[in-house]
Order: sequence, then structure tokens, then C-alpha cells
Amino acid sequence: MKPDQFFALLRSRGFDFFTGVPCSYLAPLCSVLKQECGSSDHIRAVREDICLGIASGAYLAGKWPVVYMQNGGLGYSLEVLATLNIIYRIPLLILMSYRGPGDAGMEEHLVMGSRTEALLNDFDIKHSTMDQSFNEKRFDEINKYLHTGLLPYCLLIPKGAWQ
Repeated sequence: MKPDQFFALLRSRGFDFFTGVPCSYLAPLCSVLKQECGSSDHIRAVREDICLGIASGAYLAGKWPVVYMQNGGLGYSLEVLATLNIIYRIPLLILMSYRGPGDAGMEEHLVMGSRTEALLNDFDIKHSTMDQSFNEKRFDEINKYLHTGLLPYCLLIPKGAWQ
């Protein structure tokens, strides 16, 4: 799926607020956000845990937020997810770049990359990986989970996922 198609899918399903920390894996989507969103519905932040707080506030104000981040920021984010989003049932769609063992030359991502899914599982955060078979039907399942479960969902975005 191309990033502009994904953005259109988000908008068509009611997602109307975006915040995150830019990452090269997410750059194609960030470009679309820069073109399509105003300053009141797209806020970039310096840390992933701050994004979760901003997005949670937007949800409480009636928005349907999307957070984008690198999996390297998951460690910062777990306390916020556990003590805010999970306990108070504040749903967020988290688009997380999935850096790790497959990224030669990026050794700084090996530790977190090899543990990303285990950490999400340990915190009972539902997740899946965007691959070439990702389609509207799979997204609608994620969206249904967000609306009925009122919990965060993490869509892992590996290198090259955007066509």
C-alpha cells in the first residue's frame, strides 16, 4: 500500500489527529502528513512517550489519533501505555517502525529490535506487521479492535513496507 493510500484509508475511517517522532522508515507517510495536515491536526514531538500523552489528550478531546514512532522509543513508551492508555482504556493506533536484527549496519537497533514483539506481548498490546498483503480488510479489523477494545494497537512497519 502506498503512503497516500494509507493516509486516505486513515481519514476515511475517522482518524483525524497525528503525532509522532519522524523516522526514515516512516518518511513516506510523514511526507504525506506534511502535505495534507494542518498544524492543529499534526504535531511532531521529540520523544515517543510525549507523543502518547499528546495523542491521549486528543482522544479525550474527541479525536481519533495516530501515533508514529520508532521501535527504539518503545522503552520510553511502555510506562505511558501501561499507566495511561491501558488502565484508562484510551485507544491509539501506533505506527511503529520495526528496526532490528535485519538492519545491517544499524547495530544500535539490535537489542530493541529483537525484543519489540516480546515487549508488546508482555504488555498485552495487540500488534501485527505491515507486509505486502496488508489491505483495507486487515485495517478494518484493527480499527474495529480500537473502537471495541478501547486499547492501543501497534502496527509494525518494517523497512520498505511503503510501496
